Amino acid sequence: MNEICDIYTEKPFYGYRKIRADLARKGLAINRKKVQRLMRAMELKSVCPKKNTTVRNKADAVYPYLLKNLDIAYPNQVWQVDITYIKIRAGFVYLVCLIDVCSRKIMGWHISTFLDSGLCIRALEVALLEAVPEIINSDQGCQFTSDNWCKKLVASGIKISMDGKGRWADNVYIERLWRNIKYELVYLYRFETVSDARSAIANYIEFYNTDRPHQSLQYKTPDEVYREFENVKNREKKLARSLPLFRESKVCQISGEKLS
Repeated sequence: MNEICDIYTEKPFYGYRKIRADLARKGLAINRKKVQRLMRAMELKSVCPKKNTTVRNKADAVYPYLLKNLDIAYPNQVWQVDITYIKIRAGFVYLVCLIDVCSRKIMGWHISTFLDSGLCIRALEVALLEAVPEIINSDQGCQFTSDNWCKKLVASGIKISMDGKGRWADNVYIERLWRNIKYELVYLYRFETVSDARSAIANYIEFYNTDRPHQSLQYKTPDEVYREFENVKNREKKLARSLPLFRESKVCQISGEKLS
């Protein structure tokens, strides 16, 4: 099992047949069915493109779609989350992003060779360090209907919203993000390793949030829009804190005038 793990760590795009061939070259006689059985026991799967990253687990609960007729007017009201895959020389890696719908800012992301709920939870944990949204919307993929994901959202006080089956347009803002990442980065470069892809994605997301103007945002960047709303919110909080003091001073002033 250790030999299988070592080969898989170095070549995560290998399936059980190629791993068995590698073991044979090292002088380890083992049939492919045993390799397959051991890989299943260790939950190892080759990294390859799937026809559909949205695979629903019918045993999991599905939540209603909460965004219909909802006026999304400020940051952290609604985030959307989704998964796509990025080609590297030796196979594929999976990228998950959480995007704030109002500002289009990418709040958190993670890249991995594993397509599981852990990938999504790591991106969520990064995003929650900056803010906590009221609603997170996703598709009905098994990563987003899993107990681990749903319990994390509920524990954070976040409402869960899910697209209708086959309704990609319900998550349209993050679908546009995937289009931008693919055409402005992925299709222009060749990534040799997972590290290359991770570094390039990190640089692009920094550019996307801080430098890339959006037509739908009147050619402002996501960070600019996000900060504008945050500044307004902070001013409103300061005003709310000062009003009681103002009223108290007014009462004292009126009382003093009466006494005199």
